[in-house]
Amino acid sequence: MESSESGTLNGQRTEGNSGRAGAGAITVGQRVDRVSDTAQEAWSRTRETVSELKERLDIEGRVQRNPYGMVAAALGVGYLLGGGFFSPLTARLFRVALRIGVRVAAIPFLENEIRGFAEAVVTGSEGDEGDGEAASSGEGKRSQHKGTKGGKR
Repeated sequence: MESSESGTLNGQRTEGNSGRAGAGAITVGQRVDRVSDTAQEAWSRTRETVSELKERLDIEGRVQRNPYGMVAAALGVGYLLGGGFFSPLTARLFRVALRIGVRVAAIPFLENEIRGFAEAVVTGSEGDEGDGEAASSGEGKRSQHKGTKGGKR
């Protein structure tokens, strides 16, 4: 029942170099079955990966514990994925956040430096007897050194 005109075997098309049905030829139906099996396998692997990711990130638990934070995170991710990363608004927000961050980080640093300088001035004016406590800490030595370096009366 082989037709030499169309290269078919029992009404099914085959793939081959010469267009004729051979012993090792794969029919279109078999090819579709293979593709379907591969797609189903890929889909099941993807579902397993997503399940594992959900378990590791515990998204449902995070939403239960902190719903407003998760809404804010979703808004931020949506903004970035929507192309907002390189917009003027993002640049402005980044500058404001950077200023606030520098102020928040710099204030405690400057406060510690001024406190160390003041302690060095106070202990330096009392004499060398007060060196015991200030000399035991590294910051006290540095601050004391800064206090004596500025000039003598």
